[in-house]
Amino acid sequence: MILLEVQQAARYFGADILFKNVSLTLQEKARVALVGRNGVGKSTLIKMIIGQQKLDEGQIIKKKNLTIGYLAQDTGLESSNTIYDEMLTVFADLQKAEQQMHKLEAQIAQMANNIQMNQKNYDNLLEKYDRLQHDFKEKNGYGYESEIRSVLHGFHFFEEDYSKKITSLSGGQKTRLALAKLLLEKRDLLILDEPTNHLDIGTLSWLENYLQSYNGALLLVSHDRYFLDKIATEVYELTQHSVQFYKGNYSKYIREKSERLRLQWKKFEKQQTEIAKLEDFVDRNLARASTTKRAQSRRKQLEKMERLERPKGQEKGPHFQFRVEQESGNIVMIVENAAIGHNNKIISQPINIDLRKHNIMAIVGPNGVGKSTLLKSILKKIPFIKGNCRFGTNVDVGYYDQELKNLNPAKTVLSEIWDEHPLTPEKDIRSVLGSFLFSGDDVKKIVHNLSGGEKARLLLTKLAMKNHNFLIFDEPTNHLDIDSKEVLEDALLNYSGTVLFVSHDRYFINKVATSVLEISETGSELFLGDYDYYIDKKEEQELIANEKNKENEKDIQTVASSAKSNYKDSKSAQKKVRKLKREVATLEEKIEQLSHTKLEIETQMSLPESFSDASKMQELQLQLTECTKELEQAELLWEEKSLSLEDNN
Repeated sequence: MILLEVQQAARYFGADILFKNVSLTLQEKARVALVGRNGVGKSTLIKMIIGQQKLDEGQIIKKKNLTIGYLAQDTGLESSNTIYDEMLTVFADLQKAEQQMHKLEAQIAQMANNIQMNQKNYDNLLEKYDRLQHDFKEKNGYGYESEIRSVLHGFHFFEEDYSKKITSLSGGQKTRLALAKLLLEKRDLLILDEPTNHLDIGTLSWLENYLQSYNGALLLVSHDRYFLDKIATEVYELTQHSVQFYKGNYSKYIREKSERLRLQWKKFEKQQTEIAKLEDFVDRNLARASTTKRAQSRRKQLEKMERLERPKGQEKGPHFQFRVEQESGNIVMIVENAAIGHNNKIISQPINIDLRKHNIMAIVGPNGVGKSTLLKSILKKIPFIKGNCRFGTNVDVGYYDQELKNLNPAKTVLSEIWDEHPLTPEKDIRSVLGSFLFSGDDVKKIVHNLSGGEKARLLLTKLAMKNHNFLIFDEPTNHLDIDSKEVLEDALLNYSGTVLFVSHDRYFINKVATSVLEISETGSELFLGDYDYYIDKKEEQELIANEKNKENEKDIQTVASSAKSNYKDSKSAQKKVRKLKREVATLEEKIEQLSHTKLEIETQMSLPESFSDASKMQELQLQLTECTKELEQAELLWEEKSLSLEDNN
């Protein structure tokens, strides 16, 4: 059943188009990702869907009595209640029903002593109680408090937090509570705009698992590629002039978009070649009496031709790189037996870091454990409670602050950069800003009026101009769209300096990190690999720990050996499954390509010029036979691998 339809929606700002010709459909239990560059209007479209903004064109049709839950970007829960009391408000109807049941129970008990005189009233009372109890049970009346505790626990709110006033919480905690309340409300359609902001990796994993079993439909806007891959089954890509629909998760959308663009360019270039030939023939033969009729015929052909638009999809994005002015020594930074915290209250110790030249180290850990505090202590903005940090020879540090405070809100974009490089010609400053998508009058914008994404790009501009050999980033991807993230990833991978960063973006960590440092209350632990390696090692540690708990009386070495053996078997099975998944994905891509090729050949065979050319038809038929044979073989192999994958899962 269709819950909601957007039909030919448009939004204008004066003569400027934000977007137009936007249509999308949301079915029951749909898992839809809305993607597109920053500033294209994703949040505006969502506000139109929920009725906060009006459409300039088009219409939105909703199912009768459709209930919608909406979480805006960085929106926190505002209430004077305690955490637990606020969650209880979701179940106010059940609480009333529970009170009614208790009243009925008391009345039934009173009447039980004199049933004969009040038999009819007694039966009516029992019937009313049965109906009420049935409805109460159907709506999880006996389990809603357990549900509240489960969701709060998932967002890292524990029993000791339940009595805290919401007004005393941080902005990030209020955002997590707003999402927790929305999940408990169980709306028909849940619209989440950047729901992964302020969530640590553990909470993200919990949320992904929860949303996969959510009974309602989901419409998601997110720059978290792991999150979209895990949840989304449909993708709508919003652009200025249209919206494109893709079936599948984010990774499949990227592959299919690339293939669509390739075919569009192929058709466009083929038509451009044909147009050039026709125009050349007309130019050369129109004036000649013997060929003028043929030239006129070609000109009419040109006039009637439905010309293809130049393919879109390779719009200009940011392009930058980080350079190093002078090389540092091999030892970049050493942190020894450090304790971090505030006002002499330790939140994590001991922390040890030995960071060498050219390494890219990611710092991970739950919210509140002190990851940003560690960076600020390294930079001497907050003192270590214990221990110390020292930098190596010729180390020159650049810092990216997640709160974007290293910008002057009163300056223009141009002066923010030029004031720090007064000897650099204005055209060179503008050229650098242009590579970060600040062009024309954009450089005259006041920093205070910039969006989060624009401020992030401006801060990256400042870093790129400084040529530091050691970069420290605190949540560098928070305000960036996916295209900008990919540019940042490439810039860091090609950087000849050293990087230390805090991030919750699992895809970003996996792409750039050479090591992962996990921070917890008991200190730091180093993992010499990317994010996938870190997760594998954590699973191994958990497996060994579980084995130890089960075999307390056995020799520790025996337990560890057994656990490692089981882990190897498990890893072997996991490796086999991963290999099968890769093979299935490769075959799916091959089937898609062969299907496109087959369709192109069949299209060519249906053209009039092919019918009249026997040798061409014979050649096309051979190509079609070969392509069909390849397609059948690929489909058979895909079926075999898919069945094998099911058996091994």
